[in-house]
Amino acid sequence: MNDHDRARTASRRPRPARRALLCCAVLLSLAVPASAMAAETTMVKLIKGLIASGALKPEDGQALLVQAEAEAAAAQGGTAGSAASSGGVALEAGDVRVPYVPQSVRDGIRDEVRQDVMAQAKAEGWAAPNEVAEWTKRIKVTGDMRVRSESRFYSERNSDIETNWASVNSGNGFDTNNNTNLQLPPLLNTRQDRRNLWRIRARLGIEAMIGEHTTAGVRLASGSSNGPVSTTEQLGGGLGKKDVWLDQAWLAYSPADWVTVRGGRFGNPFWTSDTLFSNDLNFDGLAANLRYDIADDVGLFGNLAVVPLEYTSDSAPSQSRVKTPNENKWLSGAQVGVNWRFNDDNSLRAALGYYDFKNISGRLSSPCALYAGAVGCDTDWSRPAFMQKGNTLMLIRDIARNPLDPANTPTPQYVGLASAFRLATFNLRWDTQLAQDIGMRLDADYIRNLAYDKQAMFARANNGIVNNYGAGGTASIDTFRSGDTAWMLQATFGATELKEKGQWQALLGYKRIEADALPDAYNDPNFHLGGTNARGYYVGGAYALDARSWISGKWMAAKEVSGPPLSIDVFQLEFNTGF
Repeated sequence: MNDHDRARTASRRPRPARRALLCCAVLLSLAVPASAMAAETTMVKLIKGLIASGALKPEDGQALLVQAEAEAAAAQGGTAGSAASSGGVALEAGDVRVPYVPQSVRDGIRDEVRQDVMAQAKAEGWAAPNEVAEWTKRIKVTGDMRVRSESRFYSERNSDIETNWASVNSGNGFDTNNNTNLQLPPLLNTRQDRRNLWRIRARLGIEAMIGEHTTAGVRLASGSSNGPVSTTEQLGGGLGKKDVWLDQAWLAYSPADWVTVRGGRFGNPFWTSDTLFSNDLNFDGLAANLRYDIADDVGLFGNLAVVPLEYTSDSAPSQSRVKTPNENKWLSGAQVGVNWRFNDDNSLRAALGYYDFKNISGRLSSPCALYAGAVGCDTDWSRPAFMQKGNTLMLIRDIARNPLDPANTPTPQYVGLASAFRLATFNLRWDTQLAQDIGMRLDADYIRNLAYDKQAMFARANNGIVNNYGAGGTASIDTFRSGDTAWMLQATFGATELKEKGQWQALLGYKRIEADALPDAYNDPNFHLGGTNARGYYVGGAYALDARSWISGKWMAAKEVSGPPLSIDVFQLEFNTGF
């Protein structure tokens, strides 16, 4: 191997190995038997190789090289030369000569070896007992746990005929022909209190920094069902095991500091209150979040999302040669807003939003001959996959009668949403300080359904609307009671976020949600036990027991906006913790 090959091979060695060779060279130069002429020559070659590979600085290597060559020459001079180089004292067998190495050379070698060893130790995580592997620093584990005692109180004056339309849609439909069905449809409980329902919520998530711009997240959560608005699990059930669901799974890419694009299943990409979207609601699809600071105290933000709500079945009806057309349901949303910090004690946040729900309204089918063996009607897909209560509903099946016995033909019906939904929203928040460690936050929301049209609803339903009529009135457009507006006001006092032991919080709020102001499927499931056509107040408070643990209580008193009486009060006492 020539000098060029030797240098190239040395350059491929790990730096700690090259430093080890350098240490060997120094040690050999410090202790060499006087009679080992071959070793002297090898030492000169070794030092030259280290200089050529870059492992040894030229100025330090030259000093060692001169010394090594002098050693070699002295060895060739025999005993007399050895004696002369030793100050006139002849070396005897077994003696070792210790030449002088400059202090600067020794310091440089020591510092470089130390730096290389420490760099390798830090990279591999063995320098200190508390250090962890590098990949673990890119993983963040988050989670929270809640234990709740919930009580529900119903007025004795409530209507006792409130149809559970969600149950109707999830079954085989409700037969509306009184000649073939004398039973009532599934009904909601409206008068019997339910006290001390013990419930829990548990969520565990992982976020990973994949690269400089890419992040991934997965979260598991509890839940009594696959409904989208709650991850609360009710205890009891014979002490049976509880379900765990895939709550989130997403990938995010941030090509710049001002934009993040996220796809999969993720948390609410918009800034909203639970008047529109439940705090537990997650979104499927694609979202982008943008922010831009135009000054130190003023910043703009924008949020966009395209969300698939439901896909039509690929092969429905299963026993028909003509399949349901592609009538997928979508949500497209956009929001723009501003953050403005007046001073250290006052800040304002405001946003305008627009949310277009496509194809979620019910559609009346073409005549379908269920009596002849048809397995369904061609608009069964238009019934919502999930609903709470409050929205105006319409019958969606045009069921053909058996000509041989029309009066006794069963008519099992499903229901769909009678209104279309295109929402304009305004959100406002003001934070201020009332005194030291006592803040106040005022929140306001306003929602308007721009697509609400009573005449269009009755035309779409062909007079098949089944609810939201005045109490005791006949079912007609004149007695129909609904609305297109929702709003909320809330004041929070104390600490707006509980971060330290001893912090406290108190809140007071009021909501009014008219029947068709927004889809009832996605908002808070606690106030009036979910949905729309509700108004009332709520009060609550919380106290931090520890840095990440707090107890809270909340009372919600709500009743209907219009229609038959339905008053529901809910009290929740909770112990929360997060990590």
